[in-house]
Amino acid sequence: MTNEALKSEILRLTREYSARMHQANRPGYEAGAVDRPFTPGTSTVPYAGRVFTEDEVVAAVGATLDFWLTLGPEGEAFEKELAAFLGVKYSLLVNSGSSANLVAMAALTTHKLPPHKRLQPGDEVITVAAGFPTTVAPIIQCGAVPVFIDNDPATGNVRVDQLEQAFVPGKTKAVMMAHTLGNPFDIGAVLEFCRRHDLWLVEDNCDALGCTYSLPLPRAAALGFTENSPGIPADGRNLTRYTGTWGDLSTQSFYPPHHLTMGEGGAVNIVHRPGLKTYAESFRDWGRDCWCPSGKDNTCHKRFGWQLGELPEGYDHKYIYSHLGYNLKPLDPQAAIGRQQLKKLPAFIEARKRNWDYLRTGLADLGEFFDFSLPTHATGWTPGAGFAWDATGCRTDCSWFGFMLRVRPGSPFTHTDLGRHLDGKKIGNRMLFGGNLLRQPVFVQLKKDRPDAFRVAAPLTGADDIMHTALFLGTYPGLTQAMLDYELDTIHAFVKTGGAAPAA
Repeated sequence: MTNEALKSEILRLTREYSARMHQANRPGYEAGAVDRPFTPGTSTVPYAGRVFTEDEVVAAVGATLDFWLTLGPEGEAFEKELAAFLGVKYSLLVNSGSSANLVAMAALTTHKLPPHKRLQPGDEVITVAAGFPTTVAPIIQCGAVPVFIDNDPATGNVRVDQLEQAFVPGKTKAVMMAHTLGNPFDIGAVLEFCRRHDLWLVEDNCDALGCTYSLPLPRAAALGFTENSPGIPADGRNLTRYTGTWGDLSTQSFYPPHHLTMGEGGAVNIVHRPGLKTYAESFRDWGRDCWCPSGKDNTCHKRFGWQLGELPEGYDHKYIYSHLGYNLKPLDPQAAIGRQQLKKLPAFIEARKRNWDYLRTGLADLGEFFDFSLPTHATGWTPGAGFAWDATGCRTDCSWFGFMLRVRPGSPFTHTDLGRHLDGKKIGNRMLFGGNLLRQPVFVQLKKDRPDAFRVAAPLTGADDIMHTALFLGTYPGLTQAMLDYELDTIHAFVKTGGAAPAA
């Protein structure tokens, strides 16, 4: 048997094995998913998880058999395919979404930027108080000062009316914030603020891959976007682009709960400034000045023709370092998995939307007890008609990471009571990540140790509201209708008993 035939047989058996062993991880919308065993109260309903078929397992095994291991041909292909999907200049793979945030922020600290654009120690970056800590941590890790403003509890996103009061001329250099739970923040207002003050915008898109935001064409043109901008074709009235493609840099996470997975992994997207790729790549790859991929030499054709720093002329460019960097690359077999996941992404996106709609419709009669999330720019929701929209002309189309609800004041139970009950019924749920991050032990201690490490620019009542009242359920593509129905039945039964455990 030839090597090629042997590999083909290994992969055939791998596909057969995966089909037998991983039925529970297949998409919940697939034909036959209704036959998947599910026992309410015994089977777990995760809030998120890996969703894959035999394709990903075969790709991972095939890449492992080739044994390139470190980021190589699969990684190069995935970076190009992801960039093409989004409509950005480049995508740069890293080993996690948190690393992506670190690399994106570090890229803005390079001495190769003009002084007025370079993020230096003590400069400020505006962000929001409620969210995931690694959206904020890189700001501090890079020596800058996060400036916190509030969240709107209805959307989970930034209160854009507080942006100006957070701005300090000469100190504020950037805005970095997440699209919360797959709900785009008010990109129009944030971009206008950034353009007005010449600030960088970094979109943490880790929860929002596949979400879109639409701006009326005149407003988009004023921000520098045209109908011919890369992305989704304009319809003659509005420009629609994926989140993660409006700012200067954006980040993705490919951890299992996210929209696609590599196991561990993430990406930095360079939206429209090619130079930022070189800086981000340097910080990802040990801080070196050379941009040759691993295993390749002399792509600049002057490997021994550089003189930088105080090194002798001709010092090997492979070992010249311009930054204090890291090694944050993923493995090539992970990229092979990601390439297969990317093919499924459009179906995953639609499944997340359907699952959110199913939960919203199924809980519509519980408005006395819960406030439900709204997409940014939506003013309300009614069964059958869907969302009503504000007068801005802006629209959001959410590929939801989760279904957030907030327990209303006066309800006979708290969000902790509900979360505990759901957990007891084997229904996965989460609070909105760290809640108001300023209440977390790490920030309480940081305030004691370094009072000037961060700044609060406005009252954080919305972030506190989220912390005290909000939790979210899953919308991921592995959910079946039986699982969703069980969630709805469980919540209704809990509410009917006033938050007491229903009788067995």
